[in-house]
Amino acid sequence: MAEAHQAVAPSQAAADGEPRSGHRAGGWLLALGLVVFLAVLAVYVADLRTHLATMTAMRDLVVYRDGGLITRQVSPPYNGARYAPLYSWTGTGGVQFTYAPIAAVIFAVGSLLPWLVLRWVMTGASLAALVWSAWLMFGRLGYTDQRVRTGATLLVAAAALATEPVQQTLALGQINILLMLLVVLDLMAARSRWWNGAGIGLAAGIKLIPLIFIPYLLLTGKFRQAGVAVATFAATIGIGYAVLPHDSAHYWQDGTFLNANRIVFLGTRGNQSLHGMIIRFTGSVDGAAHAYLAVAAVVAVAGLVIAATLYHAGHPVAGMLGAALTALLVSPLSWDHHWVWVALGIGYLGHLAVRARGLARAAWSLAAAALLFVFGCWPQFWAPGTALTPAGWVWYGPTQYFAYGDNPNYHEYHWNLLQIIAGNSFVLAGLVALAGLAVAAIRLRRPAAAWLGSLPRNAPRLS
Repeated sequence: MAEAHQAVAPSQAAADGEPRSGHRAGGWLLALGLVVFLAVLAVYVADLRTHLATMTAMRDLVVYRDGGLITRQVSPPYNGARYAPLYSWTGTGGVQFTYAPIAAVIFAVGSLLPWLVLRWVMTGASLAALVWSAWLMFGRLGYTDQRVRTGATLLVAAAALATEPVQQTLALGQINILLMLLVVLDLMAARSRWWNGAGIGLAAGIKLIPLIFIPYLLLTGKFRQAGVAVATFAATIGIGYAVLPHDSAHYWQDGTFLNANRIVFLGTRGNQSLHGMIIRFTGSVDGAAHAYLAVAAVVAVAGLVIAATLYHAGHPVAGMLGAALTALLVSPLSWDHHWVWVALGIGYLGHLAVRARGLARAAWSLAAAALLFVFGCWPQFWAPGTALTPAGWVWYGPTQYFAYGDNPNYHEYHWNLLQIIAGNSFVLAGLVALAGLAVAAIRLRRPAAAWLGSLPRNAPRLS
């Protein structure tokens, strides 16, 4: 189960990464990966033709572009307001710009592109980032045969394209996969560079959730990378103040970044975090606050310790996935499309299945299949009038679209048992996965000396 550095000797790579027969099987795996990926892509394109309006609306990309136009003071949507026009702007359906000011500065560059071109650029970049992330992960797992590595990467990309978080990210024009790549580039790099950590800092500057990787870097002993991440994050704030001083003050000093409830009802079905689940169980946003803070604090500490323990035991991929999972669980608002990390989770379980034997292989294969089942993008056969639009089990319970604040009559407070299970499926699956990682961390834990860098001579080299 141990992952090896990409530069590890071939004999060790056979033990830690690729199967010993990987050289002979490389051609078959490459062909299989290509066939499966093209087949899933064909089904996805067929779905696009059938449900074009739903699957290519890119509503979030519209908001990003409008934020960029406001930053450039292009009217419309710029309204000429003197103070904080970015966060006082409201688009169609009541949507608002929610990211940090640096995101609006970046999107200002993107808004220079024609709308049709921008849509294709975002889709192409997201798919490329998905493939690149899987490629980097398998490199860190010790896959040195390029055919094996490419075939495994294509299989993961195919599985990912069949999941609800990835399809939602593409449909909305979201940036989740791009942010994931920034983190993966830092943590899965074959060699340590002076700029490692900048990707995490930039990702956190745009969307605050990746901030959790900074304490993860500290716990894994990567102090220089943590410093680079903090400096980059501070730089994103500084650039925001330089370009958008009033908006930056509104966002950071007035506490707008803490008020997620202003943009959406936090108990909405789409909020697949512990916060959202606790709100749905308690029946009140305010009433869930204290319970959420207590649970989130425990899960955050436990999750980071589990992730760091796995890293120090020689499992950096498991450690990275554990930190990402912790962030998704404890965030006040984790949209269903934020869970794109499931793509790498499926790939990692598949890797463990290939390396295992007997019942262990069956168990890992079943776990990968279960993850794909829970996060799969299935037709909405339960919703009349949807024309079987691809969605996911998490969509089974009715929800309040574009709802704000709190209301005891909201649908999420009145789900039946099946709707409760389906409507919280991402969170429940995440808790099961975190428990599994905890068991692995306990079994693989090393003495304190390992945390201080005193690794055995024959341990895998970790950058």
